[in-house]
Order: sequence, then structure tokens, then C-alpha cells
Amino acid sequence: MPSTVRRDRFVPRNGRDGYRGRVRDPNVSRSVAGQLSAERRADDLRRLRAERFDVLVIGGGVTGAGAALDAASRGLKVALVEARDYAAGTSSRSSKLIHGGLRYLEQLEFHLVHEALTERGLLATRLAPHLVRPVPFLVPLPARRGLHDLPSRVFRRSYYGAGVATYDAFAGMFGGGRGMPLHRHLTREGARRVFPSLRADTLAGAIRYYDGQVDDARLVVTLARTAASLGATVVTSARAVGLIRQAREVTGVRVRDLEAPAGSPDAEFEVRARTVIAATGVWSDDMSRMLNDVGLRPGLRVRASKGVHLVVPRSAITGEAGLILRTATSVLFVIPWGGHWIIGTTDTDWRLDRSHPAASAKDIDYLLEQVNSVLDRPLTKDDIEGVYAGLRPLLAGEADSTSKLSREHAVVEPMLGLLLVAGGKYTTYRVMASDVVDRAARRLGAVRPSRTADLPLLGADGYASTWRDRADLARRHGVPVGVVEHLLERYGTLTLDLLALVDADPLLASPLAGAPEYLAAEVAYAARAEGALHLEDVLTRRTRISIETSHRGLDSAEHAAELMGAVLGWDEATRAREVAHYRARVEAERQSQLMPDDVAADAARLGAPDVRGFAADRGADGDVAEPSPSR
Repeated sequence: MPSTVRRDRFVPRNGRDGYRGRVRDPNVSRSVAGQLSAERRADDLRRLRAERFDVLVIGGGVTGAGAALDAASRGLKVALVEARDYAAGTSSRSSKLIHGGLRYLEQLEFHLVHEALTERGLLATRLAPHLVRPVPFLVPLPARRGLHDLPSRVFRRSYYGAGVATYDAFAGMFGGGRGMPLHRHLTREGARRVFPSLRADTLAGAIRYYDGQVDDARLVVTLARTAASLGATVVTSARAVGLIRQAREVTGVRVRDLEAPAGSPDAEFEVRARTVIAATGVWSDDMSRMLNDVGLRPGLRVRASKGVHLVVPRSAITGEAGLILRTATSVLFVIPWGGHWIIGTTDTDWRLDRSHPAASAKDIDYLLEQVNSVLDRPLTKDDIEGVYAGLRPLLAGEADSTSKLSREHAVVEPMLGLLLVAGGKYTTYRVMASDVVDRAARRLGAVRPSRTADLPLLGADGYASTWRDRADLARRHGVPVGVVEHLLERYGTLTLDLLALVDADPLLASPLAGAPEYLAAEVAYAARAEGALHLEDVLTRRTRISIETSHRGLDSAEHAAELMGAVLGWDEATRAREVAHYRARVEAERQSQLMPDDVAADAARLGAPDVRGFAADRGADGDVAEPSPSR
């Protein structure tokens, strides 16, 4: 084993990304160095073909992007490939929470709570204060009628109060600066003042506590951009289709460029790497198929648990805080989300298509039934603006219920040069990333420890002062203060980049058609700097228009395609094709949500072709016909 990390020779260059070789030009800002433009993608594709990397990460979800950032911050030569878009899978379909796992206290998993609260504190105060902010929740204390109601109410308040107090105590001891206010006990009247829509006859009081909220997809793309700003090669629409081996050592990956013209001889190529990290979530078991021919097993199994969420307008429920409710099988959240509420989630086993998990009518009915049990005005399907379904990657155990499977993560090395990381939860992505890169460092030699606990993400530097001066910033650029606040809460100090676009083209200050809370500049910026290649990338992940509007983004598609096309050089036929793909996707999702069960919903959702051309990879069972772990 070498004692030092060998560095391949780099050809000096000074392109528009601000790099000379691997070291950022000190005259170029971090935001420019981290721009994920079409030109940057083409250059990074050339690097993938020509160079050898210390670490190659497969998967552009939160763990994969976090691992790429961790490795790049240690000075390693890093590449990341993702089959679709950043956060296209699980990492864009969560409950949008950065939380310590209050229910883990009840299960006595104190180490998980400690770990998660530490990460919550770091994200809210140091790493991404522009993306992670406090959100209040109520834990309602149910009323019970009868002779013994008073003793039971005292017990429940004491029981839940002790749990929340322990949660706050853990945050104070381990929470990296906490970043969240302390909890408070509320009477029934106090609880209804905070949340008037709670049914008075079911309520004996409540406890208010705080957790963190995040736009999960925006955090992932920010992680990828931050890694890119440190020299990492990051490429989406690049699918890993096989492992390259020499004897019993993995030395690289075969990659297919899904944006290459049909029949292109250069579409598939090899990427050489000293270590391959597979951060592939619910696709982790596919790695075992790639190792079948040498008789190796990956050493872990991952089961997919489907979680469905509903989005309803803020006017449908009157309240100033979220709710956390116990159900017979899991926990139900009612979460404030700007001008909307997110209601979720389900927790059921899923063995069908993993790329496009579908919500059925049964899932929707279940969530409405659960939330309506505590609301004074029941919600109906007419209130629903959006629905989304995601898959949790859970380490498989012997439990029959997915809600009982472990949320801890594991790192295994089934073959020399190949590391698998799986399990865990969104909040602890940085710990997972650090652990797997630590494991890689053992074989790479002298590599410095992880630095990501002290590395602010792009947009975090100077955020507090920029927020404080937001009124002056608005005056200087001639836009309303509300617009600046909206941008700051999505881009942090990168807001200056968007305002520069508006200064150069005032038309970009106009609202996006069908989604007036978003600016046209945000669509242009997504294509120019955030790696968005397709209309779906913008309407479902760079923005949340697909779930925040009753039209599911259809009224915005034409305008957004025009804005993206101006940046990416789309002709009229390409714009029409992008819009047609998006319309088909929305129609398939709507049809799936009318189906009575998972099988029928899955079949309906698969009626829409994938914009990145995955249809040819599907087998008769609807699953992929060959391993497809590049997530």
C-alpha cells in the first residue's frame, strides 16, 4: 500500500470555470468556480475519459454529493457520476426536515439522536443557514373522556414533555450551536391559538418544539456545486453500467452518457479510479449483480420503503406551526412549507419500479383519514395541489415492517477498490460521507481528515450580514424586498448572481408563468449554473412548481422551456419535445394517483417515457434489465 496519495499530472488550463489544473484560480470566486454549466459538463466529460481519479462516486443524491465534497475538501482528485439529475431519487422526495429523530428517543436509540442533532446544529448555524431554518411543531396531547382523564392527561404531558426536554438537552449538549429555540408547554387554549384548525374535543394541550426545515433538492445541488468549486468533476445524465476489474480489484467504471446522440460511438466509455464509492440508496443491491460473476456478495441488503406526501394550500389549514401525530404504524407530519402544507408520510414496503415510485389512491386516502382525525375542517382530494412519493433506503433486517428497519448506515468493501455506503437518513448525510471517505483513505495513503464540519456550502458565507442588509440590496437592484428575501432563502449569498442576471436582462425579473412566486431568472440560472439539463429538472427539483401548483407545472412548462432553451441552445423542436415529455410525466402521475393499489399505480406511472431514455433498459417486470446503480 503506498504511503502517499499519487497525483496524476494535470495539463494546466484556465477555462471559464476558473480552474488552472485542479487548483481554483484565486481571482475567481467560489460561485463561479462551482458553476455547473453545459460547458462545464462537456469539459468534465473529457476529464472522465482522460484522467484517473483517486475517488469516483456513483450517485448524485445527498450521500453521493456529500461524499464527493468530503473527498474533494481533503485534496483528493474526485469525480461523481449520476444517471439522472442531482437528487432525482430519494433525496428530493423527503419530508423536507433536518431533524434529530424525536421518535428515536422513545426507541432508546440515543446515539442516533445525538448524531442527528449534532448535524442539525451544524447545518443550521454554520454549513447552510440559508437552506436550513427552524420550523415549529406541536405535539398534541389527546383528550380522553371519563373518570380517569385527569391522571392520564398528567401522565401524557409528563411523558411527552420529558421526551421533548431530553431532545432539547441533547441539542444543547451536542447540537453544534443548537440553532433552534427551546420547547414550551401549551394549554388547550394556547395550542388552539397557535393552531386553530385543531379539533378542540380531541385536544388536552400541546408541547411546542423546533426542528429544521430544508429544501432537500436544493441542498443536494448546493453540495454538488461546492464539490465542483473545489475541483471535483461532476456529471449528471452519466449512468454507470458496469465495473472495471483487474483480477479481484475494481479499477473503474463503465459509464454511458445519456445525453449523447443516439448511436454515438463515444456514448459509452471507461472511467479509471483508485477507489469507487457507490452511494446508490435503494439501488445498492444492484451492485451485487455486478459482482455475481466473481461470487462475491456486497455484505449488506437494502429494502425500499415508500413514503407518500400530500401538498395542500396554506389556506386549507389554519395554523402557525406544524404537527407531529402518532398513527398505528408510523408518525404523521403536517409541515408548513411557504404558502403550502406538506402532509406525510406513509411507510410501506415497495418492490416495484424504483426510479418512479407511484402514490396510489389508497396512499392518499390513508393520509387524508389520518390528518382529518384531528382537523376541525376535513380535507378532501379537491384540496390537494401536489403529491409525491419517495423511497427510503433501509438496511434490511428480520423485521416484517419497514418502519422497524434500521436507519443506521453501513460502509462495506465487498471487493478491493469498491466501497458501498447505504442506510442512514438525510440529516446525517455528512457523517455517512465522512465515514466512507475515511474508509477510502485507508487504501489511498496519507489523506487528511474530513474538513466538512467547518466548510460552509456555497451561499452560506456572509449570509447573516446579507440578510440583515436585504432592504439595501433590494433598493440597489430595483426589486421588492420580498423578492430578495425569497432568493436569499433559496440561494443565500449566491442571490447576487441572480440579481446580476436581472440587471443584465430586466425581463428575467418577471414572474414565471403559472408560478408567480418564482422569477424567470431562477429558471435561467438553473440551466446556467446549477446543472439543469431538462425541463423536468427545473420544475421538479430546482423549483418545486410540480408539487406546489394545482396544474403541476403544466402552465409553466412553455415559459420555462423558452428560458432554458435560451441558455442551452435548444431549437424549437427540442423545446417542444421537452414540454411533451413533461406533460406526459404529469399525466402519468395523475393517473397513478387514481389507481387502487401499488401494482396498478406503478403500471400507470410507467406509461410515460423517461426524458433521459431509460425505456430501453426496462425488463418485462418493469424493473431495470441490467444494473443501474448510478443514482
